[in-house]
Amino acid sequence: MSIQRVIISGGGTGGHIFPAVAIADEIKRRNPAAAILFVGAIGKMEMEKVPQAGYEIIGLPIAGFQRKWTFSNFLLPFKILQSLWKARTIVKNFNPELVIGVGGYASGPTLQMSNMLGIPTLIQEQNSFPGKTNQLLAKKAKKICTAYSEMEKFFPTSKIIHTGNPVRNLVSREGDLKSEAYTYFQLDPSKKTILVIGGSLGARTLNESVMHHASLACSSNVQIIWQCGKNYLGQIEAQFDDNWKSNIQVHAFIQRMDLAYAAADVIISRAGALSVSELTLIGKPSVLVPSPNVSEDHQTKNAMALVRQDAAVLVRDDQSIETLIPTTIDLLNNAHLCKQLSKSIGILAKPNACIEIVDACESII
Repeated sequence: MSIQRVIISGGGTGGHIFPAVAIADEIKRRNPAAAILFVGAIGKMEMEKVPQAGYEIIGLPIAGFQRKWTFSNFLLPFKILQSLWKARTIVKNFNPELVIGVGGYASGPTLQMSNMLGIPTLIQEQNSFPGKTNQLLAKKAKKICTAYSEMEKFFPTSKIIHTGNPVRNLVSREGDLKSEAYTYFQLDPSKKTILVIGGSLGARTLNESVMHHASLACSSNVQIIWQCGKNYLGQIEAQFDDNWKSNIQVHAFIQRMDLAYAAADVIISRAGALSVSELTLIGKPSVLVPSPNVSEDHQTKNAMALVRQDAAVLVRDDQSIETLIPTTIDLLNNAHLCKQLSKSIGILAKPNACIEIVDACESII
């Protein structure tokens, strides 16, 4: 049965927002007349990104608990109560057949009130270690779509569907983009290429790691495509040695990520859920540097899910400045290990994640 009316709730980061929009797009592809409403958190990026994708969104006043004491923590109980009441009103007025939670602050109140009103719910869990909210909401959810296997320790086995995460359409294994990528980035075909991606805003530790060993990379006959983030570009350009320019390219943001992935022999990345899912589809040897600044250390758990299956190399954030680039260069020079990592990470790919998630949604209604 096709979906007629659905609420999708959550956000806060691109890792939550992109899967949400991808699910909505797949629902619309199957049923262009479907009514889709997003529920997000006021002041979070979904309030801007979701309308840009063409969907209506309503914001809740929900916020998270701050680790450092602030006055906003005192107001948190009132915001939660206000959000629960507003979510109840939204769900009753919209009257959806199904409510989908993708994680983030707004997901909790929206799914909680939907469960209380008897509206079926589905959870899309991107991480290998779910947060407390999703673990609680899972008790009433009809289905839980996970990106990682072995999630039975967190969720009821009968509800789990291992779908993977929806990701950007950035890679085609059928077409060879490498020659186009070398032309686009003006790369030297005789040199191995490292791609460094710290997200659209950049990652300070990754940037410091590249700067610390830029001379080593150049002397090792390695070239680097480096997405440093717009917040760091000016600082890096001020310290950049002109002698590095033939080997290291610095970009605030890379528009053609498909070509960047195609050019790379090894990829250095953070270990957000969406990044890891993308890397499994790309199938290149990867060095993961989990961010320590995320709740419940999600990124380390995401990375370890790959490391345990010999599908990636992990470098700790607090060791990366000294070891990241030397470790990556050593990996580049180890053809056997590169081949093993590439094979193992490719086995974990779930290219039909979005289709399987919407299949699960339709099965519920």
